[in-house]
Amino acid sequence: MEMASPIVPWSEIDTVLVDMDGTLLDLAFDNFFWMDLIPSHYAKLHQLTKEEVRDRLLERYRAKEGTLAWYCIDHWTEALGLDIRALKRANRHRIKYLPKAVEFLASVRAQGKRLLLVTNAHRDTLAIKVGQTDLDKRVDGLISSHDFHFPKETQQFWTKFVARENIDPQRTLFIEDSVEVLQNARAFGVKFLIAIQKPDSRYPAKPVDLFPAVDGVADLLSD
Repeated sequence: MEMASPIVPWSEIDTVLVDMDGTLLDLAFDNFFWMDLIPSHYAKLHQLTKEEVRDRLLERYRAKEGTLAWYCIDHWTEALGLDIRALKRANRHRIKYLPKAVEFLASVRAQGKRLLLVTNAHRDTLAIKVGQTDLDKRVDGLISSHDFHFPKETQQFWTKFVARENIDPQRTLFIEDSVEVLQNARAFGVKFLIAIQKPDSRYPAKPVDLFPAVDGVADLLSD
């Protein structure tokens, strides 16, 4: 497999940043975990039906969207009274790569680009997913926004991350499924940005207008 997408000027890029969930790994796992499994366990804990707790949990999720707490295992373990770590470990067999994500990573490294995974996932979540996928063997570094105490949705994250990793934003490509995160990367000065339109393999692509976009990283490969 070779890099082929005309939307990426590879000769102008030294560093490639890739999101994890919804970009490399199928968001089907996370959607199942938070929208199905957690409501089931929470309903059982409080002797309610899943339907009764679903809207209640959605409100609690939305209240934390875009904050580091949303991605924090410790926060949700305390807030919901459930062992989030244990539940993720028990269901880790559901963690899967999106189509041709492994081939994409291999192609980037074959070009000699610096390749960093940059995720909002808590370090414990990252460890579970790495254990299931060997992601650590396919990239040059694993970056969790928790290390910087700010999520990727903030300028504080980008300032601290770019300084620590000595990255030139003008020669960096960032691939991500969250438009809000991409907007913050662009505001910071990351030059090359690509949005993923199909982060969950079970659902149709959701077109993105604000950035160059592909259904998945497989579209950045030639046969």
